[in-house]
Formats: sequence, structure tokens, C-alpha cells
Amino acid sequence: MSKTDRAKSSTDPEHAPSTTPPPSDDVYEKELIRLQIELVKLQAWIQHTGLRVVVLFEGRDAAGKGGTIKRITQFLNPRHCRVVALPKPTDREQTQWYFQRYVNHLPAAGEFVLYDRSWYNRAGVERVMGFCTVTEYQEFLRACPQFERMLVRSGFMLIKYWFSINPGEQKRRFINRTKNPLKKWKLSTVDTESRRRWVDFSRAKDDVFVHTDTKEAPWYVVNADSKKRARLNCITHLLSLIPYEDVLPEMVELPPLQTDEGYVRPPLSNYNIIPEVY
Repeated sequence: MSKTDRAKSSTDPEHAPSTTPPPSDDVYEKELIRLQIELVKLQAWIQHTGLRVVVLFEGRDAAGKGGTIKRITQFLNPRHCRVVALPKPTDREQTQWYFQRYVNHLPAAGEFVLYDRSWYNRAGVERVMGFCTVTEYQEFLRACPQFERMLVRSGFMLIKYWFSINPGEQKRRFINRTKNPLKKWKLSTVDTESRRRWVDFSRAKDDVFVHTDTKEAPWYVVNADSKKRARLNCITHLLSLIPYEDVLPEMVELPPLQTDEGYVRPPLSNYNIIPEVY
């Protein structure tokens, strides 16, 4: 590859740039609430029909995967909706079949599971950073499409999102993380190294799409240069993929309170009540 090609590949976006400005705060908040109401209906339908829904969120560091997941799950019932964000594998897990620790978190009937990074770690960070062997990587590319087809044949609904971001926007978000005490934990040495190896990760992503963008489990690319737009677009698309009906229960009429006849409340001095600082 020539110097010109290398420079071009390091700055070319992985998605078509948006030609419209991101939504205003008012529009964003209004649309987000509307979509979150639909997500509540969707979850009720998933429970009602016994669907098993798996959604994978992959992409560049700081592309907004976690923020989108938070908005999806914000008002959902955590008993039936889980987020899977696994740490690095333990010594024991490293000796298991590669997909094994991910399989343990797959949904049962009526459940909705979102993977904040998934088995694609092997084809991304593990491959680029040298955390797996070439043989392990090649085996993953062979096995992954078969694994995902097996999931789909077994009745799982598998949806895969790739969050794409341009290098300039990623740099801005990384700098924000270094300055924001609430976000410093999000920036690791692997994250900063991934930026230095931007082109290597681009090549890894291209290989992933060549081998795993299948008819049974296609990839959907989310333009994530704008967090607000990415969240609204991703949620809208997710809702469009799963036909659902509104099966939420009707309004429940609250009964009157039980009378307190014969009940004597213990004195407040019996309790350890926290100070009212505010």
C-alpha cells in the first residue's frame, strides 16, 4: 500500500457521512421517549410470544455502543432484559470452547439480551492486539458463521450492529474521557492503542464483514458520528426488525388502603434513619 493509500484509509469514514444536522435537544428527547415507549411494548410482546432476542453491539471504541444500550434498556424490565458486558476471560475460560462463555448468557423464552461487545472480540481486539493466535483467529472466521446459523435455526432472533465513527470524532470523545472524572474509567491502554492501530482495526473489520455478513445474520452499520442520531436511528431500526403488537395490560385500578385499626407503629427512635443532608 502506498503512503497516499495509507493516509486515505486512516481517515476515510466507514459509513456515508450525514448531510443533515443532528436533532435538537427538544426533538431528541421527544423522539427518544416515543421510541422507549415502543420498546416497552416490544418487550411485552417478546414475553407474550416467548421470543428469544439477541442483539450484538460492536464497533470502534467510543462509538456510543454503551450509551445506546442504556437508552434501550432504561425503562425495560431487568428481569427479562439483560446486558452482557464480559471482562477478559479467566484462565479457566481460556481453556474452554471459544463461544462457550457467550452461550451461557443467551436468552431463554421471553428474554431480550444485549451484548456490549460479543464473540467478535476474537476477530477484533484479540486479532489486532495479538491476544490470540493466527490459527485461533482463522478458526473463528470459519466457525462463526456456522455458529450464528445454528442460533438462528434454533429459533433465536440474532441482530448485529456495527457502530462506525470517524477518527476525528473518536479523538474528541477520547479527550473528553481524560477530562471527565465520570468517564475516565472508560479509557484504557487498549483503547488508546486501538487508535494508534486504526488501519489495522479497519482491516480486521473488513475481514469480519467478508466472512460473517451472512443472509441469516447480516451486519447493520450505524453512523455514530452523532450520538443522538445514532441512538434514535438504531432504536428505530431495531423496532422495525421485530413485528410486534401492543399487549401491555390495561390500566389497573388501585384498591383503597387497608385500615390501620389495631396497628401501632414503633417509635422512629428504633430505626437508624440516615441524615437528611439535602
